[in-house]
Parts: sequence; structure tokens; C-alpha cells
Amino acid sequence: MINVKHCRNAKLRNLKKKQENSAILALDDTALDPDQIENLIKFCPTKEEIELLKGHTGDRENLGKREQFFLELMTVPPVESKLRVFLFKIQFYSQVSDLRNSLDIVNSAVGEVRNSVKLKRIMQTILSLGNALNQGTARGSAVGFRLDSLLKLTDTRARNKKMTLMHYLCKVLSQKLPELIDFPKDLATLESATKVQLKCLADEMQAISKGLEKVIQELAASEKDGPVSATFCKTVKEFLSFAEGEVKSLTALHTYVGKNADALAHYFGEDPARCPFEQVMATLLSFSRMFVKAHEETASNLKMIRRKLRRQKMRSQKISTSMKESEALST
Repeated sequence: MINVKHCRNAKLRNLKKKQENSAILALDDTALDPDQIENLIKFCPTKEEIELLKGHTGDRENLGKREQFFLELMTVPPVESKLRVFLFKIQFYSQVSDLRNSLDIVNSAVGEVRNSVKLKRIMQTILSLGNALNQGTARGSAVGFRLDSLLKLTDTRARNKKMTLMHYLCKVLSQKLPELIDFPKDLATLESATKVQLKCLADEMQAISKGLEKVIQELAASEKDGPVSATFCKTVKEFLSFAEGEVKSLTALHTYVGKNADALAHYFGEDPARCPFEQVMATLLSFSRMFVKAHEETASNLKMIRRKLRRQKMRSQKISTSMKESEALST
């Protein structure tokens, strides 16, 4: 007796497998998502398994589900490399967008630092203060200082141990150059830039470039498959017409940003090998935060001193008034 339900389910399974194969050849990202494609890649048959299944001439329904699945995948020549092209195509747009965004952040941060007149004048003030403190010594006529010296401004304290050189810098700027106090506003992208690693960007750029090369290689190989890969080849050519231009533009931007990042270290008189972009950004961010904190503490102390002076003045006025009233009564 024929099991109608079993036959119908078998036909539905076969139809679904054929639809998946068609989606792979058409690179249809509405039919399969990245996770599904990665799973398909994991379960691709090995060369040994393919050779064994090629010799099968019996009923497919007698095979296990895994073997039936392999037989369907084998109708796509060669399935694993096409799946990898499919995965690359789906992820390409987000990968390019994320990398371009990171490169733009680096570029913006470099531009903000180099174009900040306020930061430059603060650096000059720090150099002047350092020379004044070291006057009469060999270090009293310095023409510059190491960038990491900015982080040591909180270590140098006055004799009372309460005020650091950073506090003194804030006090001097508040009194003489108050327009420089808000210099951190010039460096809006600084914090975002500290989260970027140039090595990671280089790895991402290389992965995209190599991925595109493999797509081109697979296209050349697939053109020899005949009609079965015609749709695949057409879709890949359409993708490449856009992707190659994007990668070329992204490569140029990556090179430009890399040179800019190295130039920033030179701008501060540092060697990029000893003080790379990531260290420059981290140092400037730490300095900005320490500066803001010290300025707030200095401003708070100044308010306390002013309140204390006002109270003393009011107390003196009351005493003076009382003395005058007493003198008036005695006469």
C-alpha cells in the first residue's frame, strides 16, 4: 500500500531543497540569511563523501537524511565555494559601511586635533610653565616635551600637597586665557577614536580585498560550468560592477587615513613606531578628562574661598557697626 502522506512529505522536502539550491545559484539573500549559509558551509560534503555518493544508483529515499542533503548540494557545482561567495556578498555592504565609518572617525579625530588652536596654545602654556619651574637648570630652556608628559601633570604637587601642576595650569588659564578652558569641545571625535585599532582596520581591509579576489576567481571557474551556473554568473557580475569600485575607493581611503594617523605622531614630535595613533588618542583623552576634573576642582575651591572672604567681610562689617554703635551710646 502506498503511503500518500509519506510521498507528499518527500516531495515537499525535495521541493524545498531545490528552492534552496536555486537560491544559492541566484545568490538570493531573501531566501537565506548569513547564519543559514554558514550552517550550510559547515555541512558541505567532503571530497571522499562526494565520491561515495556519486556511485549511488538506488532510490534516494533509502538514504539517510544527511546523504540526501549531500546529494542535493552536489547539484550545485562546486557548492562550498559558491556558498562562500554568497556569504561574502550578503556581508559585503555592512562590512564596507562599518570599515568606512571607522576610517572616517580616525580621519575626523586627526583633523580635530591638528586644527585645534586652543589645544596648541595650551601645549605652549604647559611648555612655558615647565621652563619657568625648571629655570636655572638644564631643563629650563626646553623647546618641547614628550606627549606622555601630559599625564604627569597631576603627579607634580606644590609644597602644601593640595595643588598639582594641572590645577595650577587651570588656574593660570582661568585668569589669563579663559577662552582656552573649553578646548575639549574641539575634540568631539576623540573618545570614539580611542575605540578604533588601526591593526583591526588593516585586517578588515585585507579580508574584504581577499574576499573580492575569491569572488572573481569563482566567477571565472563558474563560467565553465555551463547553463547550471548561468544565473550565478550573471548575479556575480552585477555584484562586481558595484563592489570593485567600492573596494577601490575604500582601499584609497584606508591608505590615506593610515598616512594621516602616522602624521599625527610626527605632529607631536613623536615616532609612530614608539607612539602609535592609538596611544596618541588615549593620551589626549586622558589629558582632557584630567584637565576638566582639575578645572572643576579649581573652580569649586575658588568659590569656597570667595564665600569665605564674603563671610569674613560681613563679620568685619558687623563688628565695625557694633563698635560704632557702642561709641555713639557712650557719648
